[in-house]
Amino acid sequence: MELASMGQQDISASASVSGAVASPFDPLLQCLLQLAKLEQMPCSAKAVTAGLPLVEERLTPELFVRAAERAGLNTSIVERSLDELSPLVLPAVVLLEGEQARVLVELDHEAGEAVVLDQDTGGRQVMSLAELDALYIGYAIFAKPIYRFDKRTAEVKAQRKSHWFWGVMAGSWRIYRDVLLASLLINLFALANPLFVMNVYDRVVPNDAIETLWVLAIGVLIVYGFDLLLKYLRSYFIEVAGKKSDILLSAFIWEKVLGAKMDQRPASVGAFASQLREFETVRNFMTSSAITAFVDLPFVVIFLLVIAYVGGWLVWAPIVGLLVIVAYALYIQKPLCQAVEQTYQASAQKNATLVEALSGLETVKSMGAEGRLQRLWESSVGHLAQWGQKTRLLSTSSSTVAGAVTQVVSVAVIVTGVYLIAEKEMTMGALIAGVMLSSRALAPIGQVASLLVNFHQTKTAFQSLEEIVSKQQEREEGRQFVQRPELKGGIQFDKVSFNYPDEQIASLDNISFSIQPGEKVAVIGRMGSGKSTLQRLILGLYQPQQGSVLVDGIDIQQIDPADLRGSIGYVPQDVMLFFGSIKDNICYGAPHTDDDEVVRAANAAGVTEFVNNHPQGFERQVGERGEALSGGQRQSVAVARALLNSPPIYLMDEPSTAMDHSTEEQLKRKLAIEIQNKTVLLVTHKTALLSLVDRVLVLDRGKLIADGPKDAVLEALRKGQLRVAQP
Repeated sequence: MELASMGQQDISASASVSGAVASPFDPLLQCLLQLAKLEQMPCSAKAVTAGLPLVEERLTPELFVRAAERAGLNTSIVERSLDELSPLVLPAVVLLEGEQARVLVELDHEAGEAVVLDQDTGGRQVMSLAELDALYIGYAIFAKPIYRFDKRTAEVKAQRKSHWFWGVMAGSWRIYRDVLLASLLINLFALANPLFVMNVYDRVVPNDAIETLWVLAIGVLIVYGFDLLLKYLRSYFIEVAGKKSDILLSAFIWEKVLGAKMDQRPASVGAFASQLREFETVRNFMTSSAITAFVDLPFVVIFLLVIAYVGGWLVWAPIVGLLVIVAYALYIQKPLCQAVEQTYQASAQKNATLVEALSGLETVKSMGAEGRLQRLWESSVGHLAQWGQKTRLLSTSSSTVAGAVTQVVSVAVIVTGVYLIAEKEMTMGALIAGVMLSSRALAPIGQVASLLVNFHQTKTAFQSLEEIVSKQQEREEGRQFVQRPELKGGIQFDKVSFNYPDEQIASLDNISFSIQPGEKVAVIGRMGSGKSTLQRLILGLYQPQQGSVLVDGIDIQQIDPADLRGSIGYVPQDVMLFFGSIKDNICYGAPHTDDDEVVRAANAAGVTEFVNNHPQGFERQVGERGEALSGGQRQSVAVARALLNSPPIYLMDEPSTAMDHSTEEQLKRKLAIEIQNKTVLLVTHKTALLSLVDRVLVLDRGKLIADGPKDAVLEALRKGQLRVAQP
């Protein structure tokens, strides 16, 4: 085999491992699927890449590590020549020229041969080490299965697991070690100026020792130079550690937000966005001067010891001042904590009002409700201003008291020093040095006292982030799913009951039915009867409190959400479009889809009817939430999005409510062709769309009151033979 001729175009789009269709342009993904199969941990491409920030729809070596973790593999990227690779670390992925990669399964240095896996077929292929080395770029990815603890050692596992925040911070311990070392030297260098002044007054001036003066001056200037360099390096190290932690923690938190179960969704989007924004508070605190102040805090003892050495009893003045500053800081802790928490809640309330008002501005204007929202806004702003003022006053008072105490301590040191000089117990130079050192000793305490408000804000924000990352995830750590990258379309509800969070009345009550692959079924009923809830349960967005929802005979809780939703085309009742073009929104979940598939889906959904009449065509911008399009146009885009890539299951919730009659008829005619041999669950109030189905389910107040052939059920409804509860 000639690997040198291998290019992106040579990787077959139909290559598959464990039934999963791999991306035609992603060699690393194909290698990961092959590795997982070799380690007897098969997985699908959708499952390992769902939610990852792919680069041009491909895995990078860095993303490979994150994807491999989902597959149950621990991986590491190493720089190593072929001669240094040991057969004991195989199988491994070797990175080749042209952004290619192969799984290396055997290596025989004596025979000069290597065995790699073919990316199209997964077959073993022998090649010479010289040929492989000519393509090898010097990097390999080692992999091994993650050791999983069982329930018998769950407590031990919990104890050993690192914290999501402190574990990341601990990863930069070497940087913080260097920061501590730099802080030690900086604080030691701070002794140079007082000692320089003391020696000038006590030795140089009385003895007119000019040569000594220049020696001391040059020495202290050299110290100042190192001090400047170390302060710069310390700031640089803190920023580097902060940037590293920021990237890792931001990605982790956002992944937790997107991966949380729907029943963990917050009541207010605006308040939740405010909580997420508080991460900035935590990050800034850990990377600002705050950390420098706390690092400098232990060195207060050094300055006090030096004051005691050069001034004796003078040390008691800064000690008393230090105790006063600490006492006042502790005294304001309770009101300061209360003020910070109230400010935090008021800020979240204000943000919630802002987001809700801007999202529904058209509705607000049409109802003439500006006055009500203005009152809510002014109330939120007033409450925030009240507690914000109290927070700032308490914070300012802390720094003000620290400054006043520092001045009083300076006076006390001078007065005490004069008496000690009169008693011949200290020199003039020692007094001046004592004054300078006392101010330097109290400086970190004053900084910490003034930063207490930032500490409380950070603490409150940190607790909020803890709530976010502790939300239950769709993919729980260590959870092994049944791999179903391709579904046939069989759906079954087995005695399913479901309540939405904080709702007392069941949306579905003991529902049971089965849909065969390729069957077309409509769900009808009055509003609030649970029709949309059925589809949300099939998508796995929510889990029933009782009973099971099965697809192809398997409980959907055992199927990876990416595999499940990747096989379903969903048209929601409330269409949500994202800022961008019409084409972007059609292939939003599958941006690698080729243009032919996009055009096919757009034709079937009726999108081309209005796209062709616009000068920008598919590049026409839809605006935020699709506000630049009409309701019918948004629904057409949603239908095209569902039809993309022809999934085996279609869930459609009122797909034509905003369409005119002619557009609806055209959509119905084209859908009849698209849904052939597909499983369809159609929620509708329009009898016109019932021509697409052969069977009808009737729901009323969460109960299934009818299930049968379309004509029979509709006839029973016309004759009043079905009991429907009165509202």
